[in-house]
Amino acid sequence: MVLPLLLAVTIGLVWLLAVGAAQVRTVDAARETARAVARGDPVAEAVLRGRRVAPPGSAVSVHDDGSQVTAVVVGHVEGPGGLFRLPGATVSAHAVAAVEATVEAVGAAS
Repeated sequence: MVLPLLLAVTIGLVWLLAVGAAQVRTVDAARETARAVARGDPVAEAVLRGRRVAPPGSAVSVHDDGSQVTAVVVGHVEGPGGLFRLPGATVSAHAVAAVEATVEAVGAAS
């Protein structure tokens, strides 16, 4: 009776660890994407960079209003399979970065 309960608790804890790791990857992906666009990288390249960091299957979106860049990353972690069939969890993060001055803009302002 105790062994199945210990197995269930272990599976649950491992799944929670996976959700935590996915959340950290999501935060990193949002930050990386926002910083890349803010420093002048093309949006497509920055989104691709964010997708490489994010959990598999995550959606990455960027909004640039000219003075700041906002990146939003949303991903999903499947629930533990097997006998339990528990639902998964959605992880998301957003990051904001100020647009950096380019070398040309700094030279023109001088």
